[in-house]
Amino acid sequence: MPQSAALPALAEVVRSGFTEGRHRGSLVVLAADGSVEYSLGTPDAPVFPRSTAKPFQAVATLRAGLAIEGELLALAASSHSAETFHLDAVRRILAGAGLTEADLRTPADLPLDETEAEELLRRGGSRSPILMDCSGKHAGWLAACAANGWDTASYLDPGHPVQLLALQALTEATGEQPAHVGTDGCGAPLHAVSLTGLARGYRSLLLAAPGTPGRRVADAMRAHPQYVAGTRRADTWLMRAIPGTLSKMGAEAVQAVALADGRALAFKIEDGGERARGPVLAAALRRLGIEHEVLTRIGAQPLHGGGQVVGEVRAAF
Repeated sequence: MPQSAALPALAEVVRSGFTEGRHRGSLVVLAADGSVEYSLGTPDAPVFPRSTAKPFQAVATLRAGLAIEGELLALAASSHSAETFHLDAVRRILAGAGLTEADLRTPADLPLDETEAEELLRRGGSRSPILMDCSGKHAGWLAACAANGWDTASYLDPGHPVQLLALQALTEATGEQPAHVGTDGCGAPLHAVSLTGLARGYRSLLLAAPGTPGRRVADAMRAHPQYVAGTRRADTWLMRAIPGTLSKMGAEAVQAVALADGRALAFKIEDGGERARGPVLAAALRRLGIEHEVLTRIGAQPLHGGGQVVGEVRAAF
């Protein structure tokens, strides 16, 4: 992305009536016909989509022929919170393929959810690969490998069959060839696309014909949103509150959402400031005409001083 000075502020940090900082970035909102309705910054510039790419990566498991549905398919597209039901589902995917946690190549980590992480540490627990928020995706890939007799030790290699399928799903959905290839936090290949392409990719999942891999992933995510994120997470709240909505966050403050009628949005906070995600997401959804109490919950980002609320991070558009 361009330097922050060239990008507009998507959120501002206001403490005691004084604006002490800004989070800059780019945003795109698509109309129901897929055209750009509203944009800020440079939404056609490439960004790493991070975990917003997971629905397309889950498509790869289905194209590989893996028989997976329901909450397990939703988990394969997740950034889970490592709640008990998430970990049980990861183990179910692995066990169904004759695999174990030892086959995961996710880095050892603490739960993404702070409450779960604090409880784990209180019990004397420690980092492990299954706790990493990408372990559901990795379990799906591993199971797809086992179903095809593909090597499971090298499933993260860019040239591995399951990764080639994941790349194909991303490029088809976004209509773009990657501008750059890197490595995601979980060790998986990562491909840069534009925010406009990302929003169109999410739109394509919802508009795909029933029974196709893309639609199956979208339907599973919408039917089981708690498996996509967690009980205390904005993606879950949004998909539960607004029927037919598909929502997925990514690291470094990337977000993509598609609505049942074909409207969609995507944004990236340039500095990766997670505190700006909720306010920007709520404001962008209001741009799409969404009015629901869940947006107040998602958008609330208070600032504290001396134990009191003294300001907020709020959308700047």
